[in-house]
Amino acid sequence: MKKDIQIPEVNNVFMAVVKERNEEFQCEDWNVYIINNKETDLEMVMIISKGFDKDTAVETSSMRHKIDRLPAKSFAKVELLMGEVIKISNLFTVTFFEGSQLFDKKYVFKKGTLKDSALRTVPLIKKRGVIVK
Repeated sequence: MKKDIQIPEVNNVFMAVVKERNEEFQCEDWNVYIINNKETDLEMVMIISKGFDKDTAVETSSMRHKIDRLPAKSFAKVELLMGEVIKISNLFTVTFFEGSQLFDKKYVFKKGTLKDSALRTVPLIKKRGVIVK
């Protein structure tokens, strides 16, 4: 039965980690965003995040986030990545509905990719960060 379920390929939905100035605490934060670069809204967006390092067997607890509706050509902040979590791999599993169709995709920010030299301007957000498609 499972083999009969067809989940289509996800296009134009991205995850980005953006380095932003936190004026309140006078520091730089790494914030995770989901970007909907589609012409249609996404509904019932579920995001499960987890940090891991296979080399040291370090693993964080899972965090779950829900966004009821993510409009077309928009973005939403998902979570703040704290200190040591930036240095390990981070997995984001994203599930959502577009119309009546279910979509699912995994995004991985591999260990060592979240660094200043990797920062580029992120579309729609227009801030510097690292994007995974």
